[in-house]
Amino acid sequence: MKYNLLTILGPTATGKTGLAAHVAARLNGEIISADSRQVYRGMDLGTGKDLADYFVNGVEVPSHLVDIENAGVHYNVYRFQTDFIRVFNEIQERSKFPVLCGGSGLYLEAVLKNYRLIEVPPNKELRKELEGKSLAELTEILKSMKNRLHNDTDVETDRRAIRAIEIEKYYSEHPQEASEMPEINSLNVGIDFDREMRRDRITLRLKQRLEEGMLDEVQKLLDSGLTPDQLIYYGLEYKFLTLHLIGELSYDEMFRQLEIAIHQFAKRQMTWFRGMEKRGTKIHWINGHLPMEEKVAEVIRLLNH
Repeated sequence: MKYNLLTILGPTATGKTGLAAHVAARLNGEIISADSRQVYRGMDLGTGKDLADYFVNGVEVPSHLVDIENAGVHYNVYRFQTDFIRVFNEIQERSKFPVLCGGSGLYLEAVLKNYRLIEVPPNKELRKELEGKSLAELTEILKSMKNRLHNDTDVETDRRAIRAIEIEKYYSEHPQEASEMPEINSLNVGIDFDREMRRDRITLRLKQRLEEGMLDEVQKLLDSGLTPDQLIYYGLEYKFLTLHLIGELSYDEMFRQLEIAIHQFAKRQMTWFRGMEKRGTKIHWINGHLPMEEKVAEVIRLLNH
């Protein structure tokens, strides 16, 4: 096999984890998560960890970079790239096959394009300068910056936008050293659904996760000592459910606004993946409607050819 990595990507609610687990089981492989929020312990339903999907025929497929940090910590793409290199090397040393799986485009490209990343310290003066600006103003500032390591998927909240600007500014002022990335030759497979089916799957999954206790999960995080602002920082489910729990949104308002936000997020994810293709990353898109065994067979065929 000419590939030393399989990457399975796609927007939210497309069944990436299940496919990755089934293929990894066939390849004697292990999964490396490329999800910017699934690194956090106690953030399960809200991040869509789908932990049951890691089991194939009753056997758990080994996975990495899930539940490695406490909620409230700011994990970032620099740390992800560093953690990926360590885990990738360990998997290869065990003669297993690594399967990278996720929908965080920046994390995926940091590996597939070997981004030159450096640790960026806080810039208190810049943060003070940007304080009070609207999210729209912050997004425009970010769009005008030269390096553009971030896009709209990274700036759902004011704090995330300010951090993105802080990183871009630091990169423009400091030389970048190449990460010690191992040589990667990845087969990249995307799971494709038409727009309406993707929307239906997102809405169905949102309803299921609420029925399974997603509100209780967020309340438990608040009860553990996390502030509303800390949870709102993580965006999407944690933003809107927190706003409901602190009384700023009714349940119906929360559901409606969150549903729209997830649809918009999935659209931005697809825009990022199309951008990856334009930047030279080959993605083989397979029909998400296919039965699991047919999808697995198609991925295996692509790996072998």
